[in-house]
Amino acid sequence: MVTAKSIMSCLCWPVLAAAAQKAVVWLYLSKFLYQVGIVENYTVDDWKMDIAQAQAIGIDGFALNCAPPRVDSYTPKQLANAYQAAAATGFKVFISFDFSYWGDNDRNDITAILQNYSSNAGQAYYNGGALVSTFVGDYFNWNAVKSSMGGQKLTVIPMIQDPNYLSYQTTGIDGGLSWYAWPTDGGNSVNPAPMTTIWDDRYLQAKGNLAYMAPVSPWFFTHFNTKNWAFICEDQPTRRWEQMLAMQPELIEILTWNDFGESHYIGGSEPHHSDDGSSQWATGYPHDAWRTLMKPYIAAYKAGASAPTVTRDTLVYWYRTTPKGVTCSNDPLGRPRGVELFNDVVFASAMLTQPAELTVTSGTRAPVTVTAPAGIHTFNFTMGLGEQKFKLSRAGVQVAGGSGAKQIQNSCTAYNYNAYVGSFP
Repeated sequence: MVTAKSIMSCLCWPVLAAAAQKAVVWLYLSKFLYQVGIVENYTVDDWKMDIAQAQAIGIDGFALNCAPPRVDSYTPKQLANAYQAAAATGFKVFISFDFSYWGDNDRNDITAILQNYSSNAGQAYYNGGALVSTFVGDYFNWNAVKSSMGGQKLTVIPMIQDPNYLSYQTTGIDGGLSWYAWPTDGGNSVNPAPMTTIWDDRYLQAKGNLAYMAPVSPWFFTHFNTKNWAFICEDQPTRRWEQMLAMQPELIEILTWNDFGESHYIGGSEPHHSDDGSSQWATGYPHDAWRTLMKPYIAAYKAGASAPTVTRDTLVYWYRTTPKGVTCSNDPLGRPRGVELFNDVVFASAMLTQPAELTVTSGTRAPVTVTAPAGIHTFNFTMGLGEQKFKLSRAGVQVAGGSGAKQIQNSCTAYNYNAYVGSFP
């Protein structure tokens, strides 16, 4: 069992014992929604490497998004590897059935998988039941699965697209996961920033006694021929966590650990990931520093605190490497939908034990200095072409700073609105 609150990521999720307990999990994609797997070649040690990174910032588990073996033949092998690694490291995982591929006719196979893993040492529990979730699959009837578990209890918290469904559902679910982690009117519509809690409020109003699993995600850009858009995330890496500390939902799922295809990954580079084509915008664009930024928020959420506690002066920054209006020279897919709503700005989050001065020099623009209070505060600065320089100083002495490894340029071959993320020290 995990402590009073836990956090999971889309790949895995933690064990929880009571409704008052909370968890943070990451969605860990064993496959993308393009029928292209990304962990086909993972070993148990690869899983342990990802788990160690997650545990280091307080994540309790991975939600294992998976397709049926008829789609991804390696699904059984990688579920076994994930559970073995979790059991060996004190981590927790649970299965998130991807109903882009599973269906009503798969009930027996779904039941068999859950029977196999519900008592595993690596299995996550919530409210005394083995946790299970989904991507879509809103109306799948879980009553029949539950009745076939031979006394093993399940806690079913699937993705629900219409929050009102929670108020009248009869399918045996125990809660609902929202996928509205970015500014949107629903589906894949793109709204201007900032992210609000309008969708969370709808789930909270409709859920009654059911649990609510709230989504947190730092970014979204995808550039495939089947989907080509960007959600407007702006200062979302901290804004969304501030909303979570105010809301204190039962559970949080971070979207995602390793979905390079949609640019909201926070996991580090892993040599055994398969490439579905997303390397063209993910390679050379690390997001590791977002884990540094999230760690104190995760700790605050678990403690029921209203604000994070900072123990070391740190500067985390992120920016796109081209302004939104640049036309790329050789991109057959064209400009992604939604990018016209971006602001051409550079972001910096000052994580401070005491107030300090934050100075940002964006390319050829003049340096801009602001006073940053203690705690975590995110600022934005007008984007300039060229080198990106950052400095934290206190009483005239630099405490952190340096230059971003990538410059902002006014030319490109293919569109890339992924974020380059870094930190000092």
